[in-house]
Amino acid sequence: MKRFACGAMALCLMPACLILACLASSAPVRAQNQAADDLKGKIFDARMAKQTFAGGLKFCNELDGKHFYFQARDRVLDLEEYHRSLENLAKQQVFNPEKHRPWTEQDATERWDQVQKQAVSDQANCQLVASLPALEKELDDLEKNAPAPEKKN
Repeated sequence: MKRFACGAMALCLMPACLILACLASSAPVRAQNQAADDLKGKIFDARMAKQTFAGGLKFCNELDGKHFYFQARDRVLDLEEYHRSLENLAKQQVFNPEKHRPWTEQDATERWDQVQKQAVSDQANCQLVASLPALEKELDDLEKNAPAPEKKN
């Protein structure tokens, strides 16, 4: 009876061992596929940034986190100067066309938060687009050095 139990247990464990052996041998391939997929995702993001941020790309040397691209006027604005302008708009209660009422301190603060985030985003877009050739080369190298897919019989 013991012999039967041991034999049955061995038969049950064999498929599990075979599955583990297959998975272990394919782990480097999957890791390489994951790296390629990650690079393809970054390349896609860089290409999208290149298209959506096309107007601001010519100003990348100025977009350093202290400036942001003002698309409506196709120019770069300094954050500190813009902040002073926002404060003055609120103090003088100049008409705010977005809100259909005079500027308030809260409006100025909200807009200030937006442009600070935009300055960081603009800088990141420039860096991402600048990295595009290196990312494409890295993907090309990875694909050239990829092991040939195993043929199943």
